[in-house]
Amino acid sequence: MRSENLLAWDITTDVAVVGGGPSGTAAAIVLARAGRAVHLIDKSTFPRDKCCGDGLTTLALRELESLGLAPDSVEGWFDIAGARLRSPSGREVVVPLTGAGLFAAVAPRASLDHELLQLARRAGVEVHEDCSFAGIRDIDRSSDDRLPHAVLVDTGRADVGTIATRYVIAADGMWSGVRKAVGAQLDGYRGEWHAFRQYARNVTGTAAGELIVWFEPDLLPGYAWSFPLPGNRANIGFGVLRDGTRRVQDMAATWRDILQRPHVVEALGAGFEMEGRHTAWPIPARIDELSITRGRVLFVGDAAAATDVMTGEGIGQALLTGRLAAEAIIGAGALQPEIATSSYERSVANHLFADHRMSKRLGAILGHQRGVDAAVSIVAASGTWGQRNFARWMFEDEPRAIATSPARWHGQMFRQPGAYVGRAR
Repeated sequence: MRSENLLAWDITTDVAVVGGGPSGTAAAIVLARAGRAVHLIDKSTFPRDKCCGDGLTTLALRELESLGLAPDSVEGWFDIAGARLRSPSGREVVVPLTGAGLFAAVAPRASLDHELLQLARRAGVEVHEDCSFAGIRDIDRSSDDRLPHAVLVDTGRADVGTIATRYVIAADGMWSGVRKAVGAQLDGYRGEWHAFRQYARNVTGTAAGELIVWFEPDLLPGYAWSFPLPGNRANIGFGVLRDGTRRVQDMAATWRDILQRPHVVEALGAGFEMEGRHTAWPIPARIDELSITRGRVLFVGDAAAATDVMTGEGIGQALLTGRLAAEAIIGAGALQPEIATSSYERSVANHLFADHRMSKRLGAILGHQRGVDAAVSIVAASGTWGQRNFARWMFEDEPRAIATSPARWHGQMFRQPGAYVGRAR
């Protein structure tokens, strides 16, 4: 950020949030409910689609519940009661998600993000859609004692103009313009994973009601998925590790081949039809290496590379980092950025670093057909108790890092209720 004297601004606020996805709206809602003035800008007009698997783990559901989001308000929401896993050798096992509350769901991002943005508006957040981030500048406070803020955010809309703010929360995704503007980007970084997704209709096989994960031999350590949606629709896609041997240009051909595989056709039903166009996107998963603060800027969600390095799941991590950033600003560091940023960094490390490292270890095992076949066989032979607890572990009811973090162990690890307890399912 470059420093300038005597700058003009149009809006004064406590926090400016750049990006209206789950991480940005979560931060904005928490801040607004704590009495902070918040302005949120996003280059899109909502509702807008976002290339995503649409899956919600227990982590995401707990965060959504804490924000007060009602599942019934999200068009296309689908509760998940279990998952079907298929090993590379073709063995299948169904793992149930049982117990009080909800442990997994599917919600189209167009609907989910739109409802979160409406929730932010109801909390008092000033939302500016169709409003791009154009730049950021430091202010030398000694140049104007009337200005109690330290950062100017330039927007791409004349009627919004320049926002003077104490803090900026950068929730603007993998290709964060804010990160680039403050010189905190990694040159050449394109994420750890490639993902590919398309919607399907007329789904009449088991995929109409089940979440399915196919560990295909040619995709390892990646996988293909089918996540059910209401009305016999599904979100279908696959993800592969960016290892230098796979080309983005080949993903469309891989996709056509996957949709012709007999076990995939059987699960979808012979009459399934693909909707619209397919989309691809990179997945950043390097939160333990990437800087997540710069001065008065806090990076959250994909801008912080916060997705799960093993599964590519990122909605729960986005919501969590958004909340943690807001809480750091609300806390003792409200007027002292060095305290706020260090508090945020500690919170993220405490919540995500151990899980991230454990996911890396597990990803190495699941990168080989023998490892996946063995894992699925063990789960299949473990009986109802083992399958149920494996499912809850897989969907992050208990962080994966409990295996190497004894401090997280407690007697109720696999007995805690899910989210939205008491809601009719």
